Amino acid sequence: MLDLVTRNWWLFAIRGIAAIIFGVLAFLWPGPTVVVLVALFGAYALVDGASMLVSLVRGEPGARRHAWAVAIMGLLGIAAGIITFFVPGWTAVTLVYVVAFWSIALGVFQIAAAIRLRREIEGELWMAIGGILAILFGVYLAVFPGAGLISLVWLVGAWAILFGISNLVFAWRARELKAGGALNVAGHA
Repeated sequence: MLDLVTRNWWLFAIRGIAAIIFGVLAFLWPGPTVVVLVALFGAYALVDGASMLVSLVRGEPGARRHAWAVAIMGLLGIAAGIITFFVPGWTAVTLVYVVAFWSIALGVFQIAAAIRLRREIEGELWMAIGGILAILFGVYLAVFPGAGLISLVWLVGAWAILFGISNLVFAWRARELKAGGALNVAGHA
């Protein structure tokens, strides 16, 4: 799995950049219609899911064998994106639950992947932090669905920016490992 991460560090960076762009746009356009929010979320979820599947396909066969979490995260992202595009008339509350479910599931699988990497790479904590943030965000949305559309836009924007930053930091660490040529395995060079 470490080879999969270090070879495709740039895909984690793409995920991070897409999340940050989505978050900034959510803050810049706080009063858009539900259809615009759905389109922004759908585009982000599709890019995120597709980048996860590309990272899986580009990995070595041995790395792919252990990358079930990557496949599930990618498929969940693509499914969330497709749902938002094919059912744009959903109410804001329904969208809140779609985002909440997707965020919780993404967080759980990202934490699972970080735990698998903990013996192979230093800095996996950033991947786990992104997963924890995703779970907390999803739980908040599920518990308080009536927070209002503007609040949802700002919450989604803040979550996306934090999630994006955690992915960029993790991508940077994976890039350093690949560039250095020496993988630090549980503190050993």
